[in-house]
Amino acid sequence: MARIPFVDARPGREIPTVREVRGRLRRFLLGYRARARGWVDDPKEQDTFLASQLPAKDEARIDRRAARYVERLTAATRLGHLRQEDRERLAPLRDGVTLVEIGSEARADDLAATLQAEMPWMAPATEAAWHAMRQSVRQGAAGFRMPPLLLVGPPGIGKSHWARRLAQVVGLPATMIDATGEPASFALTGMQRGWSSAAPGRPLTTILAQLVGNPVIVLDEVEKAGAVTSDKGRSYDMGNALLPLLEPLTARAWDCPYFQLRFDMSWINWVMTANSLSSLPAPLLSRCPPLTLPGMRIADLQAFARREGARRGLTAPAIDAIAETLDRVPPSGLEPNLRMVTRMLDRAEVLESRPVYH
Repeated sequence: MARIPFVDARPGREIPTVREVRGRLRRFLLGYRARARGWVDDPKEQDTFLASQLPAKDEARIDRRAARYVERLTAATRLGHLRQEDRERLAPLRDGVTLVEIGSEARADDLAATLQAEMPWMAPATEAAWHAMRQSVRQGAAGFRMPPLLLVGPPGIGKSHWARRLAQVVGLPATMIDATGEPASFALTGMQRGWSSAAPGRPLTTILAQLVGNPVIVLDEVEKAGAVTSDKGRSYDMGNALLPLLEPLTARAWDCPYFQLRFDMSWINWVMTANSLSSLPAPLLSRCPPLTLPGMRIADLQAFARREGARRGLTAPAIDAIAETLDRVPPSGLEPNLRMVTRMLDRAEVLESRPVYH
């Protein structure tokens, strides 16, 4: 795995305190004067001299030089405006972050085949990821990076599940942001210090936790993202906050409101899901041409139930019962989807784990 610089700063550098620098300067000056008086060969007299007091003028000069030295060291790290706890939080970035790569086009083919076999109804998304994986290999990229994906299709077909599964098969960390539950831009970009709930955004938090620069970030139901307006009338909109992160040039030197530093967010793999295009802004659509996904057939749901049921260790009769139930759904009834099948599997797992009463 390749390693790249991630933050436009020098985190993790040990900065001495003013007191430590002052002590070193004081010992040096006293030692210099001791040697000038010929006390180098007499440890007893030298120790006595080193314990003596310097003139007030020298003490003041040492204080000024120590303070300036520490100030310049801190300024060189570009972290002087941060609290100590935030500096420690960024310290693991001193060696950069790693990028997960695909390795070869053959591996890209195998990963895409795995996704296709598990979720064939997501073929348009799998094909887009497959092409991106092969292109990363052909270009000799430092890590896997695909263009932002916007998956549009009926609810309950597993769009976010597919995104998380993509991260798993490639070996990437992933995090999901529910646009309906976190309507403001804060989940993406974070909130600047000074607010009671100030914190970095979820994408940056994920990278800091895993030290992997190309995670998969899933924005679920992005068409439902709203805006929050502050008391001063300022709007915090997720769509506007997202655009700089989708543009490679701006993402490469993205300004974090919380840390007030620039980070390289250009390697993030974005997957956005939506049930419709009705409320999505034109700038987002221009950057992320939507991939329209079909609904799931009963055969797709049954295949998923059998595969997932076997993975959970369910018995064959339980899996067969779920498959037969899906066959008997009346045409005018509730349209079955992946969420319904998952609930059925959960229920079967609970029933089979109950103790047997005699």
